[in-house]
Amino acid sequence: MSCHIAKLGEDVLRLEAKKVEDIKSQKTQTIIKEMLRCLKKSSGVGLAAPQIFHSCQILIISSHPNERYPHAPYMEDEIIINPIIIETSKQKEKGWEGCLSIPGIRAQVPRHTKIKVKYTNINNEEKIEVFEDFIARVFQHEYDHLKGLVYLDRVEDMKDIITEEIYFKTID
Repeated sequence: MSCHIAKLGEDVLRLEAKKVEDIKSQKTQTIIKEMLRCLKKSSGVGLAAPQIFHSCQILIISSHPNERYPHAPYMEDEIIINPIIIETSKQKEKGWEGCLSIPGIRAQVPRHTKIKVKYTNINNEEKIEVFEDFIARVFQHEYDHLKGLVYLDRVEDMKDIITEEIYFKTID
């Protein structure tokens, strides 16, 4: 089974994702399995359901060092359903982001450095978590996908966009 990622310009990436009504349903479980499989194949650190053509409120954070994000911290896969950001830090910081739906480029994107979120996990339990720094960035990036946004929508200066080829020459 291949992993087909929606690319910038495809309508699904600009839709407001629908709330998941039944986490235990076969359809929801299949989407989650497909997302996990796609993440493993693509060296991503996060993925939102709209990126695999399912306009529903599911995102996964799967942070670990890999060739696309060599300095990513390690974190167990977190399946996040129907998330809401309930608090954000006043402080924002620019950081490099890329996206599986927008291959070949990176950009400096301002994000809150700390966020408090509420969501339902795979076991249908409500959770409240605080994410900081890189993980907060990944969450906000994927959360934007659920709102019909991509990271380029948040770029403040077009000079903050570069090719991945140049990006990889500049990081150590």
